[in-house]
Parts: sequence; structure tokens; C-alpha cells
Amino acid sequence: MATAKQKIGNYRYRILALLMFATTINYFDRSIIGVMAPTLEKLFDWSNNDYANIMISFKVAYAIGMLYMGGVIDRLGTKKGYTMSIVIWSIFGILHAAVRPGFSIIGFAVARFGLGFGEAGNFPAAIKTTAEWFPKKDRTFATGLFNAATSIGAIAAPFVVGWVVNENGKNWQIPFLITGVLSTIWVYLWFKMYKKPQVHPKVSKEELAYIQSDSEVENEDKLPWKSVLGKRQTWAFGLAKVTDAVWWFYLFWGAKFLAETYGVNIKNIALPFFVIYILADGGSILGGYLSGVLMRKGWTINKARKITLLICAFIILPVSGVAIIESKWGAIFLIGIGAAGHQAWSANIFRLVSDVFPRKATASVVGIGGMIGALAGIIADKALGSVLDTAGNSGYFWAFLIAGSCYLIILGMVHLLMPKMTPLNDNLEKITA
Repeated sequence: MATAKQKIGNYRYRILALLMFATTINYFDRSIIGVMAPTLEKLFDWSNNDYANIMISFKVAYAIGMLYMGGVIDRLGTKKGYTMSIVIWSIFGILHAAVRPGFSIIGFAVARFGLGFGEAGNFPAAIKTTAEWFPKKDRTFATGLFNAATSIGAIAAPFVVGWVVNENGKNWQIPFLITGVLSTIWVYLWFKMYKKPQVHPKVSKEELAYIQSDSEVENEDKLPWKSVLGKRQTWAFGLAKVTDAVWWFYLFWGAKFLAETYGVNIKNIALPFFVIYILADGGSILGGYLSGVLMRKGWTINKARKITLLICAFIILPVSGVAIIESKWGAIFLIGIGAAGHQAWSANIFRLVSDVFPRKATASVVGIGGMIGALAGIIADKALGSVLDTAGNSGYFWAFLIAGSCYLIILGMVHLLMPKMTPLNDNLEKITA
């Protein structure tokens, strides 16, 4: 077995490592403000609605960026498109540190807007890259691995923040500066290591044959972005991405919930976040692994994906009751289980795209889905911020109830839109046997 693996080669896993590195930077950058939210609110005298508006600025840009970046990455290719994305988000991430108290709301809103626009390119580029570098049977597991890096970034943020930032807010700028250094390293490695597998000098013929073993050979013609809009499969994926609002709720409001309900502060948030996101990591990897195992047992892609998604939806259900639990660690554990189920769900819905669409359309479809997820997050932020300011912490009860129950409903609607996951060819027509 070891000899066979050596003959095939494993350069694709070096590319996967770069995707994990980029996604870690992405989520470290976007998580920092959520970890520091209780401290920044006191430092700059923000209301819940002010904080919601800053988060909405990020998501408006993310929605626009998802729509734009997906098409750009399909046109420019992953090497140039990914680089453009990370350069934009790094510049605006660093600009957070320049915000001053006199214009904190508008300053953070502008910085978050630029950050959101740049970060929108990460997942379209990463999904497109895995479609280029992995056969279909391995893509969900590969996606689960790089998707797990979201949790690595989210785990790193509270540890770094707790280490360098005081409870009174002193040194709050430093975490925003760290990502600039990390991004520079990533861009250097990406340009040095990345080429398409067909032309990469370090990819053996055996590895290339393995990568292409269960995929149709595609032509190089470009697909217009609007060509995917009329496909039910595009909107099935977009509907599944509505659940992004739940993940962002954990990411941006989780520290506030724990601070306001259980008194968790900036110096002791690291361990709760570690528990939540290490569970999320496990969910991402296991969720990607499970559907691959089912396919290897002879299940159809359609059945393997949807049964895995159904399992995820049931695992997430208990998070509905988090807000009525008196135990701090009980609540943290349930949020972690919900996050694990979401990441397993996320790894599989991302693969719905490359299971159905040709590689040259994947970034565009992922971008459209990401835009829909961002819009759902905007609505959720505005509603939660307003309810918390008017009705107090009872708003969290409804937030967790929706977070736990929406997956089953959404999965049923996805199945109605796409009962069979029939692949589409280069012209976006169904491939018939």
C-alpha cells in the first residue's frame, strides 16, 4: 500500500495545506472582532445595534464580494484570483488598527466592509482548487480538512487576543496587525508552489491520472457568469448556504452571549472557544469523511450527500435549547455540538457544487451561494441587535431556537429543488448515460 501511494504521488496535499493556511488566516482575521466584542463595546460605547451594524457592513461587502469574486476567480484562475482576494482582505484587516474612538463606528464599518469583500474570495477559490486537484471521491474529505481550518483560526483568535489585549482594551490593535505578516508568507508560498496539476512539474503522470480518474475532461471555454443563474441546482446550493447565518451567529455573537449570560470575559474566553471550535473541527473532518465512505460502499453521490446532511441536521437540533440552560459548560458543549454539525453540513454542501457543476463554473456558483448566506446573516444581525436592545437577553432564546431547527427545514427544500444530483456538462446540460 505504501509503495502504491508513493507511485501516485501526493503533491496535491501540499496544495491542500496552503488552502488550510489561507482559511486559517481568513478566520483568524474575521474572528478577532467577535472575541473582543464585549471589550470594544465598553471601550467605544457601542449599543447592540451599533455592533450589529458593523457586522452588517462586513456581510454586505461579503455578499457583493461573493457575487463578484466567484466570477473573477473563474475568469482569472485560482492562482491570480486567490492572491487578489487575500491581498485585499489583509490590507483592510490591518486598517482596523488605525480606527480612532472619535469615529469608531464608521471606521470599523469601513474596515469590515473591505475585509468582507476580500474574504469573499477564499471559499470560491478553495473549492475551485480542490475541484482541480482532487478526484470527486476525495473532494469532500479535502474540503472537510480545509474547512476545519476555519475553526483553527477561530480557536487561535481568543488565545492571541487574551494574551496581548488587556481587559480595559489596551493593545486591541495588535491582533489586527498579525494577519498582515501571515498573509505575506502565504502569498509567497502560493506563487512559488501553485500551478494547475496538468502543467505542474512536480505532479507525476500517476498522480495526474488519479486526480482525473472520476472527472470528465473539460474544454477551456469560459462560461458567462449569468449562465448558472437559471439552474435549479444553483439555487439549491444557495438555499443550503442560508445556514451561514447560524455559523456567523456563533462567530460574532458567541462571545457576547457568554459574557452577558455567564460573565465570560476577554481573559477567560479562550477555553470555551477552544472547546466549541475543536468540536467544530472534528465535525468538519468527520462529515467530509462519512460521505466519502458511503460512496466507496457503492452509494450514489445523491444518497451519500443527503443522508450525511440529514445526520448533521439531527445532530444540530439540541442547540435550540442553549439559551435556557443554566450551566455555562452545558451551554458551551451544546454550542460546540451545533458548530460540529454545521461544519460537517458545510463540508458536504460545498461539494454539492463540484458534484454537479463543471469545474469552470464552481467558483461562480459558490459565490452566488455565499452571497445568499451573507444576506441571511445581515437579516439575522439586524433582527438580533434590535431585539437585544429592546427586550434584553431573551433575544438569544429565539436566535438559538432558529439556529437549531432550520437545517431540517432547509434540507427538505433543497431536496425538492434537486431531487437527483445529475451532473451537468460544459454547457450546463444534464449528462445522460
